[in-house]
Amino acid sequence: MKSNNNISISKAYSIIHKPLTTEKSTNLQQYNQYSFIVSKKSNSSEIKQAIEKIFKVKVTKINTSILRGKPKTFKGTFGYRKDVKKAIITLQEGNTIDSSLGVK
Repeated sequence: MKSNNNISISKAYSIIHKPLTTEKSTNLQQYNQYSFIVSKKSNSSEIKQAIEKIFKVKVTKINTSILRGKPKTFKGTFGYRKDVKKAIITLQEGNTIDSSLGVK
């Protein structure tokens, strides 16, 4: 089994973009789950290593999904917002993340 923290801190910060603060993600925090916007190229094991490296917590499970960009009109020009990848992180009992701080 690989060691959990074998990525650099700069790579960890490039994987985790920002915490996702919605009503649904706020309700998930009572179940020790936190939502983040992550790099579209990252996989679950990289996300796990990055979260454990940045926040110094123990991750038990990760669910990822790609949110498709919404159609928008800007000054008469039709287009789409960018697609983003969302990760829902489940932490071990007793671990918490202060999501109000954000990712630097």
